[in-house]
Amino acid sequence: MRTSVDSDAPTPERYVAFADVEARGMSAVYESWAHGVTGDPGTVALIDELPPAKRQPNLVFSAARYQGAPIAPYGVFRDWLHAHWIEVRATALAHATQTNEAARCALHLPVLAGIEGPLALLEVGASAGLCLYPDRYSYRYQGHAQLDPASGPSPVVLECVTSGPVPVPDRLPEVVWRGGIDLNPLDVRRPDDLAWLDALVWPEHEDRRARLRAAAAIVAADPPRIVAGDLNERLHEVAAMAPAEATLVVFHMAVLAYLDEPGRARFVRLVLELPGHWLSVEARSIMPGIDVRDDIENDSTDFVLAVDGVQRAWAHPHGRAIRWVPDP
Repeated sequence: MRTSVDSDAPTPERYVAFADVEARGMSAVYESWAHGVTGDPGTVALIDELPPAKRQPNLVFSAARYQGAPIAPYGVFRDWLHAHWIEVRATALAHATQTNEAARCALHLPVLAGIEGPLALLEVGASAGLCLYPDRYSYRYQGHAQLDPASGPSPVVLECVTSGPVPVPDRLPEVVWRGGIDLNPLDVRRPDDLAWLDALVWPEHEDRRARLRAAAAIVAADPPRIVAGDLNERLHEVAAMAPAEATLVVFHMAVLAYLDEPGRARFVRLVLELPGHWLSVEARSIMPGIDVRDDIENDSTDFVLAVDGVQRAWAHPHGRAIRWVPDP
């Protein structure tokens, strides 16, 4: 099975891996664009003008769409990209992939609801903080009645297919504190930041686009505190801001891939020093020290959901499905 490659790999190799692993079955447009780039030396040469960390397919494609790239076959996209490369290059250099998918809260909820509260949530790689509000959204888990906040149904309803013994709760957790860390925090009250988050939503995913706008309205009414900085440098500092009477839960999703191996190992050491719990949802090859349960059916695009370093589920990257892993 093909897996993701690191930022040091040649650009064609990175794009074919993106097409075959990440975009396959998720976005036909991005899959075709990535395969197109792989066989197009002229476009590869443009992308190679960027620093290696900025050549990431999702970043380049999102930067192009932020600048108005048409959703069209690769040949049309290629011509547009070459004509607008100066603008796309500048956008890629100034931005990062900060996908903020509120639906991922449907992956977190079975874990959070099982932790004794009240809860203090700290997200590393928080982007604009949309995943810090699991208590403000409604949920529809397959085979279960809709679960709503105490105040009533939310304008954001998260639907999730379940497999295995998922501990679907009958109530939402009590969250008394929310904080985040990000190299470049986004603020949904700023139109440019919201436009960038919109560009990060993959082309065919109109349901995600609508959900982004609805979740952003909730967050804008009660913004979280997200501090700027390196997650390893600021983790303990920001964790100390959480109220002592609350149970701290540090969580992240699709974040540690942006650290090198020593950085990931350092993060694991630091987070395990904190009180409370650690919830991670990352690609299978990313997390050091976690035994991945390949004996349980999963898709090549699935992420590993782990609690305190132990895998509990296979998870769809955008929160659409969760397959619980029974104890061995």
